[in-house]
Parts: sequence; C-alpha cells; structure tokens
Amino acid sequence: MEVVEDIVIVGAGIAGLTTSLGLHRQGIGSLVLESSDNLRANGFAFTTWTNAWKALDAVGIGDSLRQKHGLIEGIVVASKISGQPPSEISCKAKGTNGEHEVRCVQRELLLESLERDLPSGTIRFSSKVVSIEESGFFKLVHLADGTILKTKVLIGCDGVNSVVSKYLGFKKPAFTGRSAIRGFAYFSESHDFGSKFLQFFGKGYRYGLLPCDDKKMYWFFTWRPSIEDKELDNPSKMKQFVLSKLVDLPDEARNIIEKTDLDSIISSPLRFRYPWELLWRQISKGNVCVAGDALHPMTPDIGQGGCSSLEDGVVLAKLIGNALLNKPCGDEDNNKEYKRIEKGLKEFSKQRKWRSIDLITTAYTVGFIQESDGKIMTFLRDKILSVFLAKMLLKKADFDCGKLSVC
Repeated sequence: MEVVEDIVIVGAGIAGLTTSLGLHRQGIGSLVLESSDNLRANGFAFTTWTNAWKALDAVGIGDSLRQKHGLIEGIVVASKISGQPPSEISCKAKGTNGEHEVRCVQRELLLESLERDLPSGTIRFSSKVVSIEESGFFKLVHLADGTILKTKVLIGCDGVNSVVSKYLGFKKPAFTGRSAIRGFAYFSESHDFGSKFLQFFGKGYRYGLLPCDDKKMYWFFTWRPSIEDKELDNPSKMKQFVLSKLVDLPDEARNIIEKTDLDSIISSPLRFRYPWELLWRQISKGNVCVAGDALHPMTPDIGQGGCSSLEDGVVLAKLIGNALLNKPCGDEDNNKEYKRIEKGLKEFSKQRKWRSIDLITTAYTVGFIQESDGKIMTFLRDKILSVFLAKMLLKKADFDCGKLSVC
C-alpha cells in the first residue's frame, strides 16, 4: 500500500518532535515515524542550557517546562585527586545572546510536551523504516509492515543507528571506549541538595549531580570499562559498582545513588561521529537530510547532545517552512518545488555543519582529558580544566537558533 505524505520525519525523539512542532507552528503538517510503540525517554533527564531554552521558546513550550524544572544557579567542579578546593561559577552570567538559563529537564516531560502540542495522528508508532528508494522528485520510504510512504521531504532524526544517515553514506558512530551509568532519584520530601550542578573527577571517572526540582535528582557516572565491567548486566550491579568507585565522596553525594530505585538506573556505551565525517559526507542530499543524533552523536561531556538537537529542529523547521510557504502564485511543477526544498536543506547543512563539528570535537576532547590517567592529562584536568570547564560550558551554550514565523 502506497501513502502520500508531504513531509516524513523518521524518529520521535527530541530532534524529530521539535522539527514536527516547528513545522506545525507555521501551519505545515508532517508525519513522524517511531519504531517503538511509545515515546522513549532513554537517559531520564539532561542539562538544558541557554541555547536549548531559546529553541523551546521558539516552538512555544518553554514556559510550561520552566514551571516543572528549577533553575541551576551555579556549577561546581571538584577534583578528588588533587584535593584542591572546588571551583565554582554562577549560571546567572550574561552572554552575547542574553542572560544564561540552565535547568535539568526530564526527557519524558519534554517529549510529552512536544507531543501534546502536535495534531492528533502526527506520530505513527510501531513504524520501522527498512529501506529508502528514489522515485523521481520523491522518496519512497518502506516500512516493516509493508507500507510505502511517498514523500516530498524526508528527515532522519532516528538516532545513532539511523537508517537515513546510512542512506546518505554516513558510517555508524564510533565507540569512544567509555560508558555511562545514569540514574534518577525521587524523594518523598525535599532533597535539600540545593540548586547547583556538581561534578566530581576521580581516577578515570566523572560523576555529576543535577536537581530537576526539589524532589528529583538526576545523576551520571562515566568511566572507561575494563573486561570485568562487562558483567555489569543489571541495575543492581551497576549501582554497587558506582558506589564502590565513589568511596571518597561526601555521604550526601553517595546517598543520591543509594536512594535510586533499580528501575531508574541504566547503562550505555558512549558513541560519537568522527567530526571529519561531516566534512566528507553530505548532511543533505536532494530532499533528504538528517538531524539530532542521526547527524551529530556526541559524548555527554559538555551537555549539548539534546540541546543541539533542539536547535536542529527549529532551524530545520524554519528552512523547510520557507521552502514550502514562499512559493510563487499560480501553478508550479514538481521540479521547482523540489529545487526550493533542496536549497533549504542545503542551507540547513551549511548552518549546522560547523556548529556540529565544534560541539562533537569539544565534547570528545573534554571527556578524554577528564578520564585520562597520564601525568600530563591529570595536570590539565586538575590544574586547568576544573577551573575553566564551567565557563566553557556556558560559552558553548551561548547560541541562538532564531525564531519561527508562527501562524
């Protein structure tokens, strides 16, 4: 069965839903394909920096999310090797794009907010893409259930194992040699942990704590796993492993992990795209492009994976909107419309390529230094990086993706 859709977005994650909502705000419909049977909120939460809030405001859901997530007032970075006093910087500083705003947002609430403002039927669940085929000025998207979607625009927001990025010639993201364990702790009463983002560096690991509000805490632990660590195959073992590594931390920092339920702990390898691949490959090809983790998978060391996906969604929606809405009066053949779409996606590629390369490279470099044990790297981490990391995080977040022409 062949179904015609103007715009097909593969993946109902942050980038896919933001793109779809951005298009909807401009009066343009789209179909979002999601392979699972519901929204997936892997990772529990993420740091939402200034650039992300500008994107959330652009699609109209920033204020509703602010009501559910408290402000992060400062960033504290401490080394457990050097024993030097922690360095701290305020998040209330002002950048070139206005005052900074940092919060820890629950992924589930973000995705639900994006979905709630979309028209009913926009997301088609249990829809796995198996192949993509050319058909003149259109693309044929083949699904596992036998459905064939014929579309003018195909956007791949389908994560690190993206079918669309493979179609464009991208390789699978590379394993960094590092992994992350993440958790989300709930408290019946206030956790009294304040409103600061805490990071601790130890021998070969990084541990961070962020409050979402006064009763919820998100935490992460990244390290270079050994052969023995492959036995961390269930949340109970993960929990005990992290606690065994954090024996030199204050009790209140360890207690967050102690209070975390086992069903709120996950582990995953950290992958990234080699930045030079974005120079060699085409982010867009004709009426096809990729965004989010399908475009720029990166390590979480500067907290920009989800934030840059929000940026992608707004920029992409704006450029596709310009291509489809700013058409001449009267009849127009498919070739002219195709050329406008192609031009819009090329502009997206131009705008997002260097931003993506910068974030991928910075995140990888910071992570490499943070978890290296050599004398030079230890010196850089404990004497230099711990002092400047917080300022750099704010600098990378000082970015404005622009606004939409809302109908």
